[in-house]
Amino acid sequence: MDYVGSDAPAAGPRRSDVLLPHGARGVKVVIVGGFGVGKTTMVGAVSEIPPLTTEETMTQAGVGIDHNPGAERKNTTTVALDFGRISINEELILYLFGTPGQERFWFLWNGIFEGALGAVVLVDTRRIEVCFEIITRLEDRRVPFVVAVNTFPEAPQHPVPALRTALALNESVPIITCDARDRSSSRDALLSLMGYLCTLAAAQESV
Repeated sequence: MDYVGSDAPAAGPRRSDVLLPHGARGVKVVIVGGFGVGKTTMVGAVSEIPPLTTEETMTQAGVGIDHNPGAERKNTTTVALDFGRISINEELILYLFGTPGQERFWFLWNGIFEGALGAVVLVDTRRIEVCFEIITRLEDRRVPFVVAVNTFPEAPQHPVPALRTALALNESVPIITCDARDRSSSRDALLSLMGYLCTLAAAQESV
């Protein structure tokens, strides 16, 4: 039998998978939206580590319970959360938590939003009405957020003022467009959130 010598390298996580490198600050960010808007896709596209996903195949058990107009072709759903990580720079790391979109799983949001600094609300303009209650919940929790319109090829395009009116958003809340499949575009959405949070912090300090 071979024995491992004392000078053998110790087992442990890969350096790239260590949650918080020395000297860096970790920030929790939530990606939220209705069913099929691209939350899992965004986390997977932007994460620098293999993302954790909890997608399961939808079954007949959900018939009559789940209502997914406009996303009927989607046959999987997140049942808990998605998790990923992206380093903005050497001092700031974002831990990304994607929420489940099915309304019957929204009770999990309480734990997911605990300690979150802010959120990105993904919007599909073909089903903009699914965002109404989501935005209301964020406002009730006083979680700062930006709205990111995911540019599905067949989705209608609306001017920002029209979207702001439809979503009843304050003028200060940023509305941007993104492609959740694209790493750079998804990263820009997260940077928009960080910029918005800095603006809010500066406004509070000036009071």
